[in-house]
Amino acid sequence: MMVAASTTDLPFDSSTLRGCFKLNEPMSKHTSWRVGGPAEFFYLPADRQDIVNLLKVMPSEMPLQWVGLGSNMLVRDGGLEGVVIKTSKALNQIELRNDHILYAEAGVSCAKVARVSAAGQLAGAEFLAGVPGSFGGALAMNAGAFGGETWPLVQQIECVNRQGEEKVFASDAIKFSYRHVELPHGFALLAGLLQLTPLEDGENAKAQIRVLLEKRNASQPIQSANAGSVFKNPEGGFAAKIIEQLGLKGVSRGGARFSEVHANFIINDGNASAADIESLMILAQHQARERMGVSLEPEVRIIGRV
Repeated sequence: MMVAASTTDLPFDSSTLRGCFKLNEPMSKHTSWRVGGPAEFFYLPADRQDIVNLLKVMPSEMPLQWVGLGSNMLVRDGGLEGVVIKTSKALNQIELRNDHILYAEAGVSCAKVARVSAAGQLAGAEFLAGVPGSFGGALAMNAGAFGGETWPLVQQIECVNRQGEEKVFASDAIKFSYRHVELPHGFALLAGLLQLTPLEDGENAKAQIRVLLEKRNASQPIQSANAGSVFKNPEGGFAAKIIEQLGLKGVSRGGARFSEVHANFIINDGNASAADIESLMILAQHQARERMGVSLEPEVRIIGRV
């Protein structure tokens, strides 16, 4: 049961904080897979400055996790130690700036980034309409969809370290590749700026978003509890095709199964555990390696205690 934490429950002084702590908050409430054990201390910050204040008073050795919309992550059934910061309401600022720049904080949904850019008659971010998570998650993993990727658009990012010190990094200081970003050590994302392309008619971008969403609706099990693509596409191939070739499409473990619509999605049929989902991932990895000599690398982030 979700219980509000008092100041005496916390192993540090929280008197300067304005947000709300919850004790043993089920992460199943905050992940798109709807699974995950309890977070020891779950924090709903008031705003960006409140996050900074929290980092200044938290012990640096205390475990810390950041959660936006909870997609692209698997929280194990044993839950999470330390503090979990939920960013989706506190880091929710988005605006268009001069010179075709879009600014968005980490908690803004990727879909909103796409919509706002299109409304501003700017092109380049339409593909983000097909990314189910938050902008911070897209920045952290170079998320992509329908041939587009996040980091080629990035001009700079705003970050914070465990001591609550904020810093701006230009995009050319960051190494990135397919579904991988090397953020500066010890820093987490607060916001990012995208360099976009002007259009004479914003309806062009809006029409492209509609086309991409129709394609997504037809090719992905969006009505079911899932976390998006489970595995990265191996070089020269597609994870979904490999899973199909292994005969795993529709295969289940407990309440989890590989989707019949898109084999690189694992569905929670309603009563899955994180262990059910992870066992399917391990099954696919083992069979791909043994039968096809292919390594399937998870695209989802797996965290927490078994």
